[in-house]
Amino acid sequence: MTNIILCGGSGTRLWPISRALMPKQFIKLFNDESLFQLTLKRNRVTCDTYLIVSNAEQYFLASDQMDELKTSIKDKKNKFLLEPIGRNTAPAIALACLALDKEEVVLVSPSDHLIKDEEAYARVIKEATHLALNNNLVTFGITPEFAETGFGYIEADGQDVKAFKEKPNKETALEYLEAGNYYWNSGMFCFKAGVFLEELEKYAPEIYTASLQAHINAGNTTLMRIAHDDMNAIPEDSIDYAVMEKSDRVKVVASSIGWSDLGSFDALAQEYEKDENGNTIDKQLIAMNSNENFVYSSDRMITLADVDDLIIVDTPDALLVSRKGSSQKIKNIVQELKGRESELHHIHLTAHRPWGTYTILEESQNYKIKRIVVKPGKRLSLQKHYHRSEHWIVVSGTAVVTIGEKEKLVKANESTYIPMGEIHRLENPGKIDVVLIEAQVGDYLGEDDILRIEDDFKRV
Repeated sequence: MTNIILCGGSGTRLWPISRALMPKQFIKLFNDESLFQLTLKRNRVTCDTYLIVSNAEQYFLASDQMDELKTSIKDKKNKFLLEPIGRNTAPAIALACLALDKEEVVLVSPSDHLIKDEEAYARVIKEATHLALNNNLVTFGITPEFAETGFGYIEADGQDVKAFKEKPNKETALEYLEAGNYYWNSGMFCFKAGVFLEELEKYAPEIYTASLQAHINAGNTTLMRIAHDDMNAIPEDSIDYAVMEKSDRVKVVASSIGWSDLGSFDALAQEYEKDENGNTIDKQLIAMNSNENFVYSSDRMITLADVDDLIIVDTPDALLVSRKGSSQKIKNIVQELKGRESELHHIHLTAHRPWGTYTILEESQNYKIKRIVVKPGKRLSLQKHYHRSEHWIVVSGTAVVTIGEKEKLVKANESTYIPMGEIHRLENPGKIDVVLIEAQVGDYLGEDDILRIEDDFKRV
């Protein structure tokens, strides 16, 4: 069985923890492991191959986090499918299935869900696999625990799906709960690759044809990069709308597996340990006469006095304060940030790159100071800037620096200068991280002031 893991989505409902370039599936929320890593570990028993569908910019995040689990998933075969832009789940799953044998059974799982009852999970996977081998499209229906209005529902008659339902209002959700044959739509699926493609060609031929052409153009390799124009030519649609709501081959497996999509801070709050007053247990928290508060802090002390039922999320560059029950409105905050052309929805002060990380330490109108970490054996692109010059001071490790046609070693406590417009590159040839301080000076310091001439990671 192949586990197709969908890594798209920006996780805007968990802003400011989650950003476009570091979405919630890659944030280490539980015991220093990410939801993506938990997904890999959870499916290692039933699946012998992983096919990761990811945005091209997040490929290195997925690859690095897989490498961290080498001892847990060392015998697995891995393939990556990189999308330049998202076109929803139907094209993503289609492109993945086109890269597999038609008889291969696939388990499609989002990368950002939490499943706590893994024994029950193994049982429903076994049941779904049996149905998939009989040429059914299987979806997993979560047995509802309360009248949730934030999920779509599946109406079932035993294992047969009667209808898919949109997110209901409170009254309708209560009716679903009382009826006993409605399930939350989990977004997880199991089927043969060829069966799904047959149904896609039947009910959404435009998606099938465009996906097939994109697949042919990309080739079938362990790292498949879909061209931007090919991806853009595929109609955008979800697997539910494109196939599942139309096909007569759909079955549902009722699942009580301790599932959560962690789609809000209210949901996340349920998964964290609490003190005797219902506040999140956090060594950075002092709560006086305060109850039922969810607090997530990066490194600063948070103190509360005489407040209840709050969500407080503190990151180095943004602070969120919300009433519990209002966290669904956070996506509106993200839209407001986009309207203001702020970078706060897009990236953290610490940005992850294929070669390492950079952290903005200070920024003003004409200068910016960064801490740059380059991993062993990695190097930045050969590049130049039109609007800034740069000073590099190495504080740890030894760097190879290319400036123009010259190359030199720069060791700890040594520095170098890159004039505006000069071609340059930074490389770490050693076995430990290179850490340096970069001071940028210029009239424009945006991250888009970069012309890549050559890049190991095929960025433009």
